[in-house]
Amino acid sequence: MDSLSKTPLQKMQRNRKGRVCRSRIQNLNYEHNINHTTKVLGKCPRAFFYFCAMANIGYSFLLVLAAFIWGTTFVAQAEGNSAGPFVFTCARNFIATGLLFGLAKILDSFGKSPRRPVTAADRRKLWRAGVLCGLALACGTNFQQLGLFLGTSAGKSGFLTTCYIILVPVLSFFIGKKVSLKNWACVGITLAGLYLLCIKDGFSVEPSDGVLLLCALSFAVQILIIDRFGPDVDNVRLSAIQCLVACVLSAFPMFFVDMGHSAVGFWQAVEIYSHGAAWVPLLYAAVLSSGVAFTLQIVAQNKIKPTVASLLMSLESVFAVLGGWAVLGEQLSLREAAGCAVMMAAVILAQINFEKK
Repeated sequence: MDSLSKTPLQKMQRNRKGRVCRSRIQNLNYEHNINHTTKVLGKCPRAFFYFCAMANIGYSFLLVLAAFIWGTTFVAQAEGNSAGPFVFTCARNFIATGLLFGLAKILDSFGKSPRRPVTAADRRKLWRAGVLCGLALACGTNFQQLGLFLGTSAGKSGFLTTCYIILVPVLSFFIGKKVSLKNWACVGITLAGLYLLCIKDGFSVEPSDGVLLLCALSFAVQILIIDRFGPDVDNVRLSAIQCLVACVLSAFPMFFVDMGHSAVGFWQAVEIYSHGAAWVPLLYAAVLSSGVAFTLQIVAQNKIKPTVASLLMSLESVFAVLGGWAVLGEQLSLREAAGCAVMMAAVILAQINFEKK
């Protein structure tokens, strides 16, 4: 009868042996702190606005970091393409898949996977999102490689690929998402900066350009798929599944194009990767680009709108040029520097909220 007279808090504080139930009290304190913070921020709109702004800046930084990794990966791709573009794509995604699934298990063991799929419905939703993202990712990366193979210059390829900054708001409009006039303006400014940065010898239309526009469309679709499913599923597992799907789909052009659908081609690729020097760019692309950067993209898009996310990720072109200048000793012209400055200005403008508070 005495136990019936105790409050729920008193029951939490002691277990059968009289010891403090620390985990339950920590959870209670956590909930109390969250409720207190919410009340304080609710009473002070300026503090709430500042809190949200700082959170968005943090997620924006994750996308800038992802763009930096992707930009510097161009150096690794240039150095590690000896076995063939599709071999490189398939191998990097295979390694990233193993690392990300392993990371998911480690996070599970420490209780750091709040969206871990529990029910069959959760698992179906996760795999549906992963397969769709992986399909878009595989199309994007392989269309890009094909466009380069057909003769499009690297600068023009970078410009056409990053045209997803236009396609994301256009597709968003057709699926019912609002895009502000400010963001449309930022898209236009970024496109002008990309032109200054990437196009050096004039712009002419070639058949391979259509392939690269399909690449841009694929990446735009991937951004919107992540925006749709990312907030509801385990982000690390989503990244792992998309890399797995991209690996499987890249295996077909790898075998039939790079290896010439023969055992000889297979063993030639094995021989190339039997040397340690070939593994340095492959591991850089696999661990940092496919593993870390794509996961950062998924995590950041939980809070960042797809149009703004595409603007931040377009800085990949800026970091690619700066990486070539710093690492490979390439010359940075005044035109390219102006393009970088214009793109940075557009990205900063996209982060400013002009609404009255």
